[in-house]
Parts: sequence; structure tokens; C-alpha cells
Amino acid sequence: MMIGSKLGRHCGRVGIRGRTINCSLLSTIAAPSTDLAAVSAPASSYNDKYWMPFTDNHKFKGFPRKVFERASGVYYYLEDGTPILDGISGLWCCNAGHGQPKIVQAIQTQAAKLDFAASFNSSHKLPYLFAEKLLELLPGRDFSQVFFTMCGSTAVDTALKIALQYHRANGDHSKVRFIGRERGYHGVGFGGISVGGIMPNRKAFSGNMLPFVDHIVHTHSLPHMAYSKGQPAWGDHLADDLERVIARHDASTIAAVIIEPVAGSTGVLPPPEGYLQRIRDICSRHNVLLIFDEVITGFGRLGASFATTRFDVTPDLITCAKGLTNASVPAGAVITRSNIFKAIQEAAHRSPGMQIEFYHGYTYSGHPLAMAAGIATLEVYQEQAIFENAAVLEPYFEQLLHSLKGLPHVVDIRNIGLMGAVEVAPIAGFPVARSMDIFDRAFEKGVFLRVTGSTIAMSPPLVCERKHLDQIVDTLRQSIIESAQLMQMPH
Repeated sequence: MMIGSKLGRHCGRVGIRGRTINCSLLSTIAAPSTDLAAVSAPASSYNDKYWMPFTDNHKFKGFPRKVFERASGVYYYLEDGTPILDGISGLWCCNAGHGQPKIVQAIQTQAAKLDFAASFNSSHKLPYLFAEKLLELLPGRDFSQVFFTMCGSTAVDTALKIALQYHRANGDHSKVRFIGRERGYHGVGFGGISVGGIMPNRKAFSGNMLPFVDHIVHTHSLPHMAYSKGQPAWGDHLADDLERVIARHDASTIAAVIIEPVAGSTGVLPPPEGYLQRIRDICSRHNVLLIFDEVITGFGRLGASFATTRFDVTPDLITCAKGLTNASVPAGAVITRSNIFKAIQEAAHRSPGMQIEFYHGYTYSGHPLAMAAGIATLEVYQEQAIFENAAVLEPYFEQLLHSLKGLPHVVDIRNIGLMGAVEVAPIAGFPVARSMDIFDRAFEKGVFLRVTGSTIAMSPPLVCERKHLDQIVDTLRQSIIESAQLMQMPH
């Protein structure tokens, strides 16, 4: 039986058959106006010409089930028109759902007006406008400058460079070391994988990591934290591992600590209560910059503009991307506090004459289409009260998720904001077989989730309604039960 017909029957049972989606926050979103049928590729064309990222290419191209044709609201659509509920916001990034008319129009208008302008010794007005609007999301925390990049990975590498140059500007030339965290994800640049702590991402490149990098322990402990709702009550003392690492290397050598306020890609690990505050205090005492990687947690994912505001902890730099433009045009950014820009600028101009303060940037820094998309995205967030909607839905999502406790092989459930994770016991020798089986079964029932190790992760669009959360969790429940009963052991 073809996958499309199977999906159609499942979707009919859960009430998502058809193309018109009734979502109050997205009632004005129409189907794409451009007919792409002429360029749709038949299944036979999914060959080895395209090297897919983070994918088992051999397996996928043997049976390319998950090929999307279009998207609207909180749904993707397969080539045969079958709707798939987007349970992961694209990839933690389409916070306002798909096809928001205001964002689409902004991109189209800008492409016709000014498709590109370089930011090296020339500019256009949109980066200035966008930077100003971004800073309005962080009032009263002394953030004053925004450096635009191309994505989250480039934002992280930029933040690391800024940290090094800041200390050099202050005469602290020995501060060259970075501290990351086990299980941390900071993109795929050499800087990001060096400070990151997800082993498969590092293994093939371990001979060429950045020097002078160390890691503190991660915060996940099943014996102490299993089935916590929101922030675990146990574990704030784990922040003290930073003191141990600082003592090992001496604070005079350490430039910055970089962590995700909520570790996302490793399987949704909310910080223990008080943990981030202790990390902030330790960094302040030792003159070490604190970088929050908010590529996932920024722009409403936690029911607030940033994790910085949700947890009331102010870092020195914030990296962001994904929801920055609702993923409509690739873009990233580093948001810095005023003392950092001031120190770097003043150091560069101690000698007379024109100086480049920061020898770093990208061809696409401040790209006109990305800036137009970003400005429109922030307006959509405000006009549709999208952050507020996420905050309202959070307790309901928590209740639904934790109703899965006791299902076969489920060992933990974690949630915060509109981020959720269900961890299942791995099969010896096949660590992702069970979670991938559940993922595949959910997709066949019309819901798109994410697998990270032995964890199934969820990050639904922030414009979703209760009925969409019901569908996600009910489908996951069915898939877990079916997997326990019907899964065939891998060969």
C-alpha cells in the first residue's frame, strides 16, 4: 500500500483530512499562489545527486516517504496532498507556522526593490531597523548592538570571536579558552562542534578541534530528575562544576562559557531551578563572559521573547537564528551588551585614522531579504500575540505530555514552554532503533516529530491550538504502544 493512502486513512480518523486548516491565529493564511507542479520531482528522481544533511542517505533514497510539496499554517503537505501536522516547527524554527502572508509579502516586495547589498563599507537601512526592533525584546538588560550572520552556526562562531577580541581589547591577552557543556549543541562550524558536546557531531573531526576548550558536566540525571515538570528541582549544584574547570585552567585563561539555557538538540533538557543563576554568578566573579545560545529558545519557544527573560538571567552575548526570521530566509545574529562593543571600538581607535574594529563578517550579513523577513516576523509575533499564546498553552501541553507516563519503554518525559521530549529505553546495540520506529509510525499517522538519540522531541508551532497538541500527543501515544507490540528487531 502506498504511503499516501495510508496517511489519508489515519488523517481522516484524527480529523485533518483536506487542505483547508481552521486555525484562529492563521485564518488569513492562504495556499501558495505559485503552482509548483511543473517542477515537482517524481519519486524515481530522488537519487544520489543531493547529499542530504544529518540523514541516512542510503535509507532515505531507497524509500523517500518524507518529501514535502508545500506548507501552510501548522501543516506540511506531501506530494499527493496528504497533510502532515508539523510537530517540530520545521526544525525548531517556524514559530509562527508556515506561509504567514505578511512575511511572504515582505520578502517578495524586498526582492523586487533591493535584492542584495553588501555590508562591507556600504549598507542599507534594514539592518539598522531590524537591530533596533530586536533590542526592544530585551529591555532593561543593557543589550545595545546586533551583529547579523547567516545562521545559528555562524552566530556561534561570531560570538566566540567577539569574546576573544573583547578580552584582547581590555589587555587580557591570555583569556583564550572556551568552556562548553557536555551534550551541548552549538551548530556545525569548527567553533561550534569544539564547544559543543554531542559526540557523533565531533567524532569524525576530533583531530582538528579548536585548542583550549573544555566542558562542564551536563544537567541530565534520570535517577534524580525523571518526569520533572518544567525545571527540575534537583541539580542546581551541577553549576559548580564550572568552578572546578576554572580552577583547573585558571580564570586568567578563560574567555567565555557558552551554554544553551535549555539544551534542545540533545533531547530537551530544562535547566534545574537556580542553575543558570549560579552559572551567571560564577562567570561574573571570574571575569568570564557568558554566552547564551538561544538559537532554539529565542522568539517565544518558552512563552517569552528569550530564555534570558523567561529565567531572568542576563548573559553577555546571545546567539539567535531560526525564529529570527521564522526560517523564511536564513539568518542569524549575535546580540551583545554595550560594554563589549564599546571596549572593541575604543581599542581599535586608540590610534588615529580609520580602523576596522572587527575583522569578521559574511557576504550575507544583513542581507536585505533576511532583514525584511525578520522585521515582518517580529511584527507578526506581536500582532498575533504568538509569545503569549505559547505561554497560555504551556500548562496544557505539560499535562498532555505527562499523561504518557507508564507507556511501554518510556523512561522519562520532559517539558518547558512549547518544548517537549519523551525518552524511551534504547535497545542494546541499536540505540536509536526504538525511537526511529516510533518516529516513523507517527509520520504514517500524519504527525511529524523529531528523533534525537533515544528521545522523541516536539516543538510545535507557537500558533497551534489545543486540538493540534491533542493530535500530536495522541498520535505519539498510539505510536509508542504499536511500536512496543509490533516493532521488528533490526538486523
